[in-house]
Amino acid sequence: MRTFDVRFPTSQMLDGSDAMNADPDYSAAYLRIETSAPNLTGDAFVFTIGRGNDVQVRAIEIMAEKIAGLELEYAFDHIGDIARELSADSQLRWLGADKGVFHMAAGAVLNALWDLFAKSRGVPLWKLLSDMTPKQLVAAIDFRYITDALTPEEALSILEKGFAGRKSNEEILLKKGLPAYTTTPGWLGYTDEKMLRLTQEAVDSGFGLIKYKCGKSLEDDRRRLTKIREIVGPDFPIAIDANQVWDVDVAIAWVNALQEFDLQWIEEPTHPDDVVGHARIAREVAPTRVATGEHASSRIIFKQLLQSDAIRVMQIDATRVAGVNENIANILMAAKYGIPVCPHAGGVGLCEVVQHLAMFDAVAVTGHHDQRVVEYVDHLHEHFMEPTNVVHGAYMPPKSPGSGAQMVESTIAEFEFPSGIYWSSEKGKAHALSSNTAHSSSDILINEKIGAR
Repeated sequence: MRTFDVRFPTSQMLDGSDAMNADPDYSAAYLRIETSAPNLTGDAFVFTIGRGNDVQVRAIEIMAEKIAGLELEYAFDHIGDIARELSADSQLRWLGADKGVFHMAAGAVLNALWDLFAKSRGVPLWKLLSDMTPKQLVAAIDFRYITDALTPEEALSILEKGFAGRKSNEEILLKKGLPAYTTTPGWLGYTDEKMLRLTQEAVDSGFGLIKYKCGKSLEDDRRRLTKIREIVGPDFPIAIDANQVWDVDVAIAWVNALQEFDLQWIEEPTHPDDVVGHARIAREVAPTRVATGEHASSRIIFKQLLQSDAIRVMQIDATRVAGVNENIANILMAAKYGIPVCPHAGGVGLCEVVQHLAMFDAVAVTGHHDQRVVEYVDHLHEHFMEPTNVVHGAYMPPKSPGSGAQMVESTIAEFEFPSGIYWSSEKGKAHALSSNTAHSSSDILINEKIGAR
């Protein structure tokens, strides 16, 4: 097992900026599983926005120790057991049952294994998952705590129902891809001029939905949305994303004050664990739909959101939960409750990885339908072995073996923290200090504040 702390200085251009995260440095706590076969590795990462990598990398190292020495085919045949074992370590679980840093670390280990499985068979992950039997897929799921929403028998029935359409669904995927929406124009730190220029470029590129960050100022939101509507017209689909900054009452009042803009959805209107709050917001801001999930920590939160009729759009994330296994469960629960899965893919590498889950859903679970869109952000793709291929607003299926998570070696050499080429340069050191990317700068800041008292 090898780990890498990879960080990109995205805060310099305010890429990724929103009401909650003003200056994120998109980062990856990266895991590579090495094997005895030449050049056969399993690669995965957990997305963070900077100093969180300090903690996340160490958690991955601790979790990865548990699978050292396994044989590849044994791991594939017992991937469900491995997932349950990773989540069952009582001393680690005490820090957060099925959530948090160690849950995401388990996800990194599982995602790296799935990447390894797909590479060893010479197929992309979406194809591997789509070709697995319903029984194999059900065996991969940890059903603890969700049987009141989805039983193994129900999961098997959903997959068997979709089995007959797999061939035709795959043909459609290969020909047309999956519809994408873009958040590229919508970062909150952008000037109006940059936002509007990127908006026009997105429309010209064929995207059928654009999402904008909101939540800092109602007056600013109204001004920006007015300018956007002048560009795209009254009928073009637009959505907004508050990134958790509101209390429930504020969320309801704020979204209702923007009803004139005919929004497709309001994303993350309040704290991601507040299921009851989401349910109330969903009732009181209709017809605007509520979408959330990128910070939903586990299948248990998704279960409650579905049971409480709190969301109209489920936004799974490839690295927030415990890997492919748990996201299969999330996709199947959404299928049972009739809620479309529209994955989150805002950060570094998330587009490359989560597209495989959406394509599995389209081929083997719910098929192709007009409610599915997959998020796309146009930056940092060049750092991956097979960058996403979005053509006229649609994700075209990757063909290279694996999950899409493997980074280019030169990228790791340049952006590994703190010893990489960029971070060891004077420019990188200055950026780390100015943006609190380096833990030493935050320590200094805290000490100064304490000293001032």
